[in-house]
Parts: sequence; structure tokens; C-alpha cells
Amino acid sequence: MYRIFIVEDDMTIARTLTEHLRKWDYEAEYAGDFKNIVERFVKFDPQLVILDIMLPFFNGFHWCQEIRKISKVPIIFLSSASDNMNIVMAMNMGGDDFIEKPFDLNVVTAKVQAVLRRAYAFQGVVEVIECKGMVLKLNDATVNVKGQEKELTKNEFRILRLLMEKAGHIVPRDEIIENLWESDEFIDDNTLTVNVTRLRRKLESMGAADVIRTKKGIGYIIE
Repeated sequence: MYRIFIVEDDMTIARTLTEHLRKWDYEAEYAGDFKNIVERFVKFDPQLVILDIMLPFFNGFHWCQEIRKISKVPIIFLSSASDNMNIVMAMNMGGDDFIEKPFDLNVVTAKVQAVLRRAYAFQGVVEVIECKGMVLKLNDATVNVKGQEKELTKNEFRILRLLMEKAGHIVPRDEIIENLWESDEFIDDNTLTVNVTRLRRKLESMGAADVIRTKKGIGYIIE
């Protein structure tokens, strides 16, 4: 199920869009606090954003830029300010489409479906694993911690995925090494230690220190 995040100043429109998209089996939510859009975005982790231009505090162009710093998620701008300048600016800011107010809900549905199809046709729905404040995206091997997103190497991704999937349980070193055998490089005990150390440093730099714990002589665990 695709998640859609709606940032719309008019609460009547926001609720109408949310209810309509839910009828189409989308998981839709709208923003109620316009000061912490990025924080809400990270928490909800949507596959699509519908973003109004005219908003309290900061406009939609500002929030588009902030979202683009941490995500490539498709963004559809929604606005009554539909002159050519705003449309061009919306596209230049990283928008994927533009819906003019007033709008027909069927048109919104068609545009949402088209944008999602273009964005995810070759990779399927974005899947994530969440654990201890970390969000691991399976489609692009990135990890997000407190709004910071970093790419992982092939081995770092496989190690973190295995540990997150088995959070609360010790994963033996032999099992992790076996899981990494598809890699082109030779994996032995020392190579595993090096990869885990690099992964720990990367997570620590994002504010997730001491997430991966060593069980001496056995393996690793996310507790």
C-alpha cells in the first residue's frame, strides 16, 4: 500500500483528499502542524507528497527543497496560484506534477496513479524496515536516522537488514558471513569485523550510536 502525505493549508480540502485517497486503498495522512513538515514526513515515510504552495510560515517551495535534501520521493504541487511562473518554479524545485485548484477528485486520482507508476514501476512499492529510530529502505539501500539519510554499501546494507529483521535476537557471525556470500569480495571473519565497524561509524555519525552490540564469541544484536 502506497503512503501519501498531504500538506494543504485548507483543512477541508486536506480531509477531502485524505478520505478520497483512502477509498482508493492508499494510506493517506495530512499535516496539521505546518512548522514541522519534515519531521512529520520522516516519521510517515510516504511514497508520494501532495504539497500546496501557499502555506503558513513557509511556502511549499521551501518545504519541497527541504524534502529534496533527504528524499527523492515524488511531489505533486497543488495550488490555485497556477500561473506559468508558479508551475515552472514548482517543476524546477523538484516537483513531479502540478494540480490546479479547484480540481476534480478523479483528476487527482489519475495524476497520483500516473506519478506513482512512473516512480515505482520498475522497483515496486518502497519497502522499509524500522527499528530503534532507524528506517532502512530496501529499494535503494539507504538508512534514515532523525531526518539524515545515507547510502550503505552492499555489505553494510545486508548486515543491517539482517540485524534489523532479527532485532532482539543474537545473529551469529557465521550466519552473517553466509548472508554476505553473494558479494564479489571474499568474506571471512576479519572482513565481517571491518564491515560492522564501518557500519557502526556511519550510524554513529547520524546519531545512532551503540545500536549494534557485540556478543563476544557469538555474533551481533540490535537490542
